[in-house]
Amino acid sequence: MQVNKTIIVLAVASAVGGSALAGVSADEAKKLGTTLTAVGAEKGANKDGSIPAYTGGLTTVPTGFKPGDGLRPDPFAGEKPLFSIDGKTADKYADKLTEGTKALMKKYPDYRIDVYKTHRTVAMPKFVEENTAKCAVNAKTTNGGRSMEGCHAGFPFPIPKTGFEAMWNHLVRFQGVAYSVKYRNWNIDASGRPSVSTEGTIAQEFPYWDTSKPDSGVYFKQRINYTGPARRAGEAMMLIDPLDYAEKDRRAWLYLPGQRRVKVAPDLSHDTPNPGTGGTSTFDDVFLFLGSMDRFDFKLVGKKEAFIPYNDYRMAYNSTKDELLKPKFLNPDVVRWEQHRVWVVEATLREGKRHVYSKRTFYLDEDSWAAVASESYDARGQLFRTGFSYLTPSYEVPAPFTDMHGFYDLIAGSYSLSGYTAETGGVRPAKPAPDRDWSPDALAGSGIR
Repeated sequence: MQVNKTIIVLAVASAVGGSALAGVSADEAKKLGTTLTAVGAEKGANKDGSIPAYTGGLTTVPTGFKPGDGLRPDPFAGEKPLFSIDGKTADKYADKLTEGTKALMKKYPDYRIDVYKTHRTVAMPKFVEENTAKCAVNAKTTNGGRSMEGCHAGFPFPIPKTGFEAMWNHLVRFQGVAYSVKYRNWNIDASGRPSVSTEGTIAQEFPYWDTSKPDSGVYFKQRINYTGPARRAGEAMMLIDPLDYAEKDRRAWLYLPGQRRVKVAPDLSHDTPNPGTGGTSTFDDVFLFLGSMDRFDFKLVGKKEAFIPYNDYRMAYNSTKDELLKPKFLNPDVVRWEQHRVWVVEATLREGKRHVYSKRTFYLDEDSWAAVASESYDARGQLFRTGFSYLTPSYEVPAPFTDMHGFYDLIAGSYSLSGYTAETGGVRPAKPAPDRDWSPDALAGSGIR
């Protein structure tokens, strides 16, 4: 893997996993908005111009979009791929392919990626940019990287020095203040047969970004009401994640209609198999990574240019399951890939800790800070799962959206796709619900049966 050598030296020199680190100096923070974007990405184009300079992102609403609609037209629908890459040509592009993409091309001779023109579409509201400048000099990690403080409604570490800092940017990434969605999660087994693992409605909120309220110490809330399959209809789940995992840790509850009661569910975290994907991924695989960082040491390796899924409007909003979900892998005709710069973070299992993964690699998009690709290795050191998220900026907010994601199981030969909404109405921004709606009693009241 080729990465920026200057950043490697910086990361190695400062990657002291357990200590608390203050923000960058005021002089270094002056790079934001000049040589760097307001949230820390390189503003300029790359050497050959294949990655363009950042000019503010996509804020013009395409013709055909109806305000309030959850389905977004593809602003690049008329574009054709520049070139394709498969197992036969992988060596030519090896320096820009993630290890997971290489593994898929090696396992499946007919797997390919279609690479399109790069568009840096991510845009952020003004308040995000302004608060990020303040956070850059004030934010810090504590409790061995597990907690974060000193920042509200901004990216805490736009100029990261450690892997923990970079991952905190991913955890609190901006996608708006709240949204609602009807979704389906799909599993495709080794025989190529697709099946719905779960479906339902999601209410998701990000109190961390709500400037109308004081800092609550919570960055993420999620409530899911399951409507299918039949065996899960009527169940509900609620998660609340704090900025200080050492002090509060995740709070989680399940409503089980058969028992007609709400259960505290502390095990809905880490490597517990996620029933939302039929157990084909873990709870901390959600969005490629979600939750506490206490079981791994996170090292900032550096930055590289990579081909990653990007601007996947056709896939997210304008496809059908029959068109998209093919045996072995997603239909390459439907998935758009572009060349972008990504931060690379390696996570190694801490001594004395237990997890189904021994090592993980995350690729964070420099413009959005979202994890856009990942690799997970089993206890033998064998590549087990590779994941991808499918970024589609919500141009009307503006905010990047990266919650649709999936994993390929390279050992079992199966794959999954979570948060697919093209056939259920897409994704709609919403207003935050009252605090009373985020109580165990409210979860019980939302049960269907």
